Amino acid sequence: MQKWSIILVFLLLLGSKEEEFIEWSEDRKLTWADFKGDPDYDTDAAATTASGISYKLSAGITGDKVNLKCEVKTYFYPQSSWYKKELSDSIVLSHEQLHFDITELHARKLRKRIEEGSFTADVKAEVRAIYAEVNDALRLKQRAYDNATDFSRDHPKQREWGILIKKELSEFENYQ
Repeated sequence: MQKWSIILVFLLLLGSKEEEFIEWSEDRKLTWADFKGDPDYDTDAAATTASGISYKLSAGITGDKVNLKCEVKTYFYPQSSWYKKELSDSIVLSHEQLHFDITELHARKLRKRIEEGSFTADVKAEVRAIYAEVNDALRLKQRAYDNATDFSRDHPKQREWGILIKKELSEFENYQ
């Protein structure tokens, strides 16, 4: 039996000072106290959420059978997340929370694809490819969210996106 275990952590980050993290939980919402990074005053942005998806992969091969165990997590990185107090309110905070929720949505999509996938002896590369596809979709969704809501300034669109993401999260509830 051939067996290997690897840990791969891939992060969608805007910084690299990752000493602490907050794992996504339906019961725990972000607060402004979680945003510990230094604000970027060279941008008009009121806040930035640094979040990402990581996975831990263990696989063994017996004959033609691939035995796969993959743990996927969604994290928020306080040291790389920041806000400007003078521009931030509860609406901006809910906008930032939704960025974190969108990351969790894509983690669920990754879990689903891995759970339903069929893998060969090249399982590590195959999972990496799926991860890359999901992360690309995550980046596009985050960008679409900011554009559609004008970075939280379009309140009706902000509410629409909140409803949409909540619905999508529930559609992937089995992959929590």
